[in-house]
Amino acid sequence: MARLYKVEASVADVAAHFAAELSAVTAVPSETLEGAPGLVVPEAHGRRTLRLLPWGFPRLTREMRERGDPPARIGLVADLTNPLWQGLIAEPRYRCLIPITHFANPAGRSGEKTRSWFSLNGAPIMAWAGFCRNTPSFGPVFAGKTTDANELIMPYNNRMPVLLKPSDHARWLHGTIADVIGFQFRQPIPSEAMTIEHSDALWRSGMIPNACQPQLAL
Repeated sequence: MARLYKVEASVADVAAHFAAELSAVTAVPSETLEGAPGLVVPEAHGRRTLRLLPWGFPRLTREMRERGDPPARIGLVADLTNPLWQGLIAEPRYRCLIPITHFANPAGRSGEKTRSWFSLNGAPIMAWAGFCRNTPSFGPVFAGKTTDANELIMPYNNRMPVLLKPSDHARWLHGTIADVIGFQFRQPIPSEAMTIEHSDALWRSGMIPNACQPQLAL
């Protein structure tokens, strides 16, 4: 998937949707790009809270070390068998829910790409399966799990977020390694359960999808 998503809902609405306690977070970024702050919902000792963290774990390859490069960011978890993620999957404390309402993919010709937005029918707020951790390089950060795209998304990208049903939330947050890996290989949400909205907004513009406009009053 592309590295752009939105949360067009209020802090109170997000907290209520995830049964999370209101915290020091007072506003939700309406748009999040990799490296920018995004809202996450971790759970500890039976309590869910809202936190605002930068999107993207540090990534430092051997070649980067040899060149003296600083760490890059990686915000999408495609393969849980990658050594980069092996320290995460066994520990429930590193899992979280990522609230989103839409995620975007670029459409059109190179240099003229516009934003196409994807959402789930009948679900004004969705949960994206995520990981969060305090890192030496960047401090507290988060990343989102991806899976194979369904037929609706495939023409734009071969990957999509692992979107969780409400009945999946507890299993993702507290399940075993086998449970977590199972989310990587299960069938994606079917195309007919999703909506695509094309826009004239350029890929790097700040415009929001029309369907989100009424939600700004929430």
